[in-house]
Amino acid sequence: MASGEALELKRTIGTRQLSMIAIGGAIGTGLFFASGAAIGQAGPGGALLAYATMGLAVYCMMQSLGEMATQLPIAGSFEAYAERFVDPSLAFAVGWNYWFSWAITLAAELVAGTLIVKFWFPDSNSSYWAMGFFALLLGLNLLSVKVYAEAEYWFSGIKVVTVIIFVAVGLLLIAGMLGNHSSGFHNWILSDPKAGTHAPFVGGFTAMLTVFLVAGFSFQGTESVGLAAAETADPTKNVPKAIRTVFWRILLFYIGAIFVAGTLIGYTDPNLLNADETHIAYSPFTMVLQQLPKVGYYAANLMNAVILSSVLSCGNSSMYVASRMLHAMAHGGKAPKMFGRLTARGVPVLALLATGSVSAMAFFSSVVGDKKIYQILYNASSLSGFIIWLGIAVCHLRFRKAWVAQGRSLDDLKFKSKFYPYGPWLALVLFLIVLFGANIAVFQAPVFSWFDFVTEYLLIPTVVVLYLGHKYWNKTHLVPLEEANFDPD
Repeated sequence: MASGEALELKRTIGTRQLSMIAIGGAIGTGLFFASGAAIGQAGPGGALLAYATMGLAVYCMMQSLGEMATQLPIAGSFEAYAERFVDPSLAFAVGWNYWFSWAITLAAELVAGTLIVKFWFPDSNSSYWAMGFFALLLGLNLLSVKVYAEAEYWFSGIKVVTVIIFVAVGLLLIAGMLGNHSSGFHNWILSDPKAGTHAPFVGGFTAMLTVFLVAGFSFQGTESVGLAAAETADPTKNVPKAIRTVFWRILLFYIGAIFVAGTLIGYTDPNLLNADETHIAYSPFTMVLQQLPKVGYYAANLMNAVILSSVLSCGNSSMYVASRMLHAMAHGGKAPKMFGRLTARGVPVLALLATGSVSAMAFFSSVVGDKKIYQILYNASSLSGFIIWLGIAVCHLRFRKAWVAQGRSLDDLKFKSKFYPYGPWLALVLFLIVLFGANIAVFQAPVFSWFDFVTEYLLIPTVVVLYLGHKYWNKTHLVPLEEANFDPD
């Protein structure tokens, strides 16, 4: 092991690997399971509209990130952009928020992994499976970034093939070319007389807000392309290529899958609301495939294996992005310097171990301790994604203003964000609505729960305290546009 001054991160992530990392970041248990609950709550039309709207916001955010990451493919990505173009205190709050988010997410993936394995081995010990998965992911990340990228390439490839097959089979079912009992669009005009609801939109605007939150969780991870840019070969060429295809991935994987599931499964199906990691058979993917003759059992097992690979993929990515953020903050003086140390292979080993330690403690708190503690941490980590996306939009607005203020030509940008300035502003507004509005149901419950309120809103004041505390301690200020740093080194 050597110091960060002697060694640098290695640019060994290739074109195909970066593209798959971008895809993998957008496909997880949020699509395989949460999409079912979204259809049950808001109906096929409400779920489709919510996912499409959030997909548009994420697309705009990724365009903003793509412009900055192509111009400045540096360690820390949006944390570094916040320091250069907005305020070092914002960078501090964003960086620690992001690291915490993914460290806890890794623990959540370990929990999900053990639940999924119990589908096959119901009497097995969860802790042993979690330790095995943890050792596998840690080993992949410790070897080199090339090994991490190759593993993520194959993990993501399995998910991509599964979604494509699902959409293709679903469209054939809708057209009546496979079976005949579920063809057509009758679920789009389905009614529930007892509840007084009608498809395609169910539950009104409140249900839509809730699904916005679910959809946003599903898309989280797409921003990992920005962090991977610092270890990507020829980022000027490869980052824009990965960013440009985000739109088509969202269209095919999310919009296509939601349309198929909402068309083939009635929103009144009670199993949709049971769609979580503990009920593999209730994944809308499995529910659709079970409509094929004589393959229900095999579909459940196949989908279980795919979801396990999805969980491992998310855990792999969580460990990677969290360690890179901690490494970048160490070099920026926002975290202990020891986390900036690299191995000869360019791996921030101490940052990896620190991330793993937090994840392990969070996992065991859910196994042997009070699960409510873990629930608070995990809900907070989920909301942190919107904080990050909000920060990326703000950074891009300042990035462009600083670029122009310093007399630079927009023609000199290596990649231009589409829809500027409307794109980042649209993303910013939508993310604010989700942050403050998606959990509005906590105020509409018959009995107000302080635990639910704290769990669902704790992160917002936490980030504010991090920002203000750092500002007070370090006496930071808003970076003048003329002093913004565009130096790539």
